[in-house]
Amino acid sequence: MLSRTLRTIRIGNCSGFYGDRFSAMAQMLDGGPLDYLTGDYLAELTMLILGRDRQKDPSLGYAKTFLRQLAGSLAVARERGVRIVTNAGGLNPAGLAQAVRALAAEQGVEVAVAHVQGDDLIGQATAHGWAGALTANAYLGAFGIAEALTAGADIVVTGRVTDAALTLGPAIAEFGWGRTDFDLLAAGVVAGHVLECGTQATGGNFSGFATIDTSRPLGFPLAELSADGTAVITKHPGTGGAVTVDTVTAQLVYEVGGPYYANPDVTARLDTVELRQDGPDRVTITSVRGAAPPPATKIALNSAGGWRNSVEFVLTGLDIEEKADWVRRQMTEALSARPPAQLVWDLARTDHDDPATEAAASAVLRCHVKDPDPAVVGRAFSSAAVELALASYPGFHVPAPPGAGTPFGIYRAAYLPQESVPHVVVHPDGTRVDIGPPPVTADVPDETAPRPDAARSDRTTKELPLGRLVFARSGDKGGTANVGVWIPSGHPRRAEAYAWLRQWLTPEVVAQLLPEAAALGVEVFALPNLSAVNIVIDGLLGAGVASSTRFDPQAKAVGEWLRARVVTLPEELVP
Repeated sequence: MLSRTLRTIRIGNCSGFYGDRFSAMAQMLDGGPLDYLTGDYLAELTMLILGRDRQKDPSLGYAKTFLRQLAGSLAVARERGVRIVTNAGGLNPAGLAQAVRALAAEQGVEVAVAHVQGDDLIGQATAHGWAGALTANAYLGAFGIAEALTAGADIVVTGRVTDAALTLGPAIAEFGWGRTDFDLLAAGVVAGHVLECGTQATGGNFSGFATIDTSRPLGFPLAELSADGTAVITKHPGTGGAVTVDTVTAQLVYEVGGPYYANPDVTARLDTVELRQDGPDRVTITSVRGAAPPPATKIALNSAGGWRNSVEFVLTGLDIEEKADWVRRQMTEALSARPPAQLVWDLARTDHDDPATEAAASAVLRCHVKDPDPAVVGRAFSSAAVELALASYPGFHVPAPPGAGTPFGIYRAAYLPQESVPHVVVHPDGTRVDIGPPPVTADVPDETAPRPDAARSDRTTKELPLGRLVFARSGDKGGTANVGVWIPSGHPRRAEAYAWLRQWLTPEVVAQLLPEAAALGVEVFALPNLSAVNIVIDGLLGAGVASSTRFDPQAKAVGEWLRARVVTLPEELVP
């Protein structure tokens, strides 16, 4: 491990979600030198999954995958002096910490395991007006992690901390950054945000995937983070993918809002970030500025929403709309004795004219139902669909009959003053240390979208897909969809192309290109240092991924949909 007197530490990532590549922990430990290895296992949907686990068995509630991964890597990590920081504790960080100690004892490995807790507020749900919540977790910051590491922990297990805290905590511990070192803390948050989703920083979910090495599994990212806040994003040699200005930009604009990125420890200014390619698979991040964190912290609430089911009807050949109308009327009538609380139809016109294959002749009509009563979306719904097999449109078939209904959850966010949320470190010897709230807070500035510059009207234009000019990355935050759009770094006239994009891509244009957004709140924010804009579409995903009936419930492909839309582009700006 690098000495604490050195000004740079190497922090790697081996997980971006619960279910990520199982072998990544071992690969990161074997692939090159590291000081810290982080693993992010939590998301809004994950907390719901862990909440159901805890209902079945109170000793669970943590990401079991982490423990299995650690079983094959614990001895190697200790031998190489790599300290591990993970939020795999989920709803039961104490339980996972104890399970890690038991694993270490079984393997004869000496390891100091600390955990961070206080985020789980389910016991206070009724008092705060969150009756019916299955999970209620505050987003904690990084100073608890730093306290555990400073005291000598080899492994730190947390519950619901911010994703970036997994990287920021080691930086605070190593460099002694204080609560009001806002520029440094913001730099740590930005580096953590790049690492938190694993291979999304090295070419995963990347619009420019054709420009990178896809012949091998993508390497997981690591950050060489310095005491002055400078970070170099890279990956182990010999791994697939790439680290470029564009792959890092893709992650920076992922699932954020406007330029002020609020965290419990600092508000990072994403509009100050500067990126520089410093060799193959090396991108330097500099000039990050920060401000005081907000006075309130976010609480993620998951509650039971009821039961859901769905069926797909395949419609083939001619008269697709008429066939769809008939089966809609039939299903509505069949369910009329006890209509489900929600009935949603979605017709995907995947059929083509003069089709050479049956698949090319077919469209898909999806029927989704939701209800508090599982019986309404169970056998009654399944029977209604199956009974149409010989009594409906010509060519009737379904890929699979509907099964039993499944439970779904509803996500919503709440906020509490930071001082009212416990933040506790439990050291390996059981000693408990309370982490106080930030000494200075400030409201996040108004993120009003910038007024577009005047458009030039003297350009020759061409009708092309927008993606011939821009890259994009999209994702979800509860019911909100975020779409980052930017001019690729290799564009020969990048500044001019970005000026055009910034004035052209208004909320009104977004609503035209993405009709689902027309009736929703749309905001577009500028990130000029990244040649990017970020689009926020409020309500596109309803009550969150676990409840959404959208074809793409996490909005992961909305950016690629936007890139596929044919628009009028200035011909001179198209590479």
